[in-house]
Amino acid sequence: MKQTKVIAIANQKGGVGKTTTVVNLAAALSARKRQVLVVDLDPQAHATLGLGLEKQAGTSIYPVLLGQRQIADVIQPTKWSNLNVIPSEVDLAGAEIQLGGLENWQQAIRNALAPVRESGAFDYIILDCPPSLGIVMTSALVATDGVLIPIQAEYLAMDGLALITRSIEMVRSGLNPALSLNGIVFTMINSQARLTTDVMEEVRNHFGDKVYETTIPRNVRVSEAPSMGVPVVFLDPRSKGAEAYKAFAWEFMAKNPTRVTNETVGNNPVPPAEPPAAPANAPVAGEGVVGA
Repeated sequence: MKQTKVIAIANQKGGVGKTTTVVNLAAALSARKRQVLVVDLDPQAHATLGLGLEKQAGTSIYPVLLGQRQIADVIQPTKWSNLNVIPSEVDLAGAEIQLGGLENWQQAIRNALAPVRESGAFDYIILDCPPSLGIVMTSALVATDGVLIPIQAEYLAMDGLALITRSIEMVRSGLNPALSLNGIVFTMINSQARLTTDVMEEVRNHFGDKVYETTIPRNVRVSEAPSMGVPVVFLDPRSKGAEAYKAFAWEFMAKNPTRVTNETVGNNPVPPAEPPAAPANAPVAGEGVVGA
């Protein structure tokens, strides 16, 4: 039987590749025939746009939180198989105010997601959290099994990491005892920089196996993909960024299994022979374009 995992991808520090990681992890998982639902909780709606959808009033988790719509009504398909999204909308910016006025607001997102989680329709529900430690973030942490933290290998990112891990501890101590640190993934890596090596070593020494082995390099195609509304793993599957996110997805699946298949042997996923192809209606990478 399939066990749905709810994972929040969060970092209150902006510009660390949080939404890029949401979009491309979800896409890579869907390409491996995992049923994935992305829930865009960020009013900026970058995950929504990155998955090729537009913001649309009334089509988000916001009216569900207020009891005005059923969650099944706001789940939108993307153009790729196995990949669905609950989009964001401008009104979601008001959730910080209105959620705080609800009784038992901490449970609002958990309660909203319960019918979908209990249905077993999805392997993974991935929450793209807003870059702040506010009411929406807290409610998201109450709703999730684990938190995945993308960070850059720079010292300012260390402060952000300390803040989010303290928030995890606070929620776990009272509202969600089952909450765990799913892991930390380094993004926008410049492997030639000494600072990068020093920060990565310090984080690995402190957090041990909670740090994913796969790292995501800086990559031109990763930066270009959101403007086209296509995850880079579909836009340019052989670029360095796409290859990194596909490898990360395999490592993520090994740490977070939802079912037993012949694709896994123990805890070591067997990599695919070929990268997932872009769908027929997705933009095709131009000739001569090579991942940076």
